[in-house]
Amino acid sequence: QVQLVESGGGLVQAGGSLRLSCAASGRTFSGYDMGWFRQAPGKEREFVAVVRGRTGYTYYADGMKGRFTIARDNAKNTVSLQMNSLKPEDSAVYYCAAKRTTSNVYNYWGQGTQVTVSS
Repeated sequence: QVQLVESGGGLVQAGGSLRLSCAASGRTFSGYDMGWFRQAPGKEREFVAVVRGRTGYTYYADGMKGRFTIARDNAKNTVSLQMNSLKPEDSAVYYCAAKRTTSNVYNYWGQGTQVTVSS
């Protein structure tokens, strides 16, 4: 069982930056791929980025790479999402999620943190 708690959301002007953090419980953190997703009002939840558990490889959705950076600290059981050059269309609830490295399904989700980018 993994419990995830996000923090770091808030209100920022367009062009600004925010750093989201996610703290995970459990003793086998490195055995999980950690992802960030987001959902804007009236839209489906979409993938933002993932960092693999064992390799540390990172993948980003189109439009995120170069502006967003995902990173994990296996010693602290945390994953972060640094977001730069934010746009109003980045406004959404951002969710941290975890899945076993051997699975294709994210089974564990945080409660979400609101990010609002004003124009």
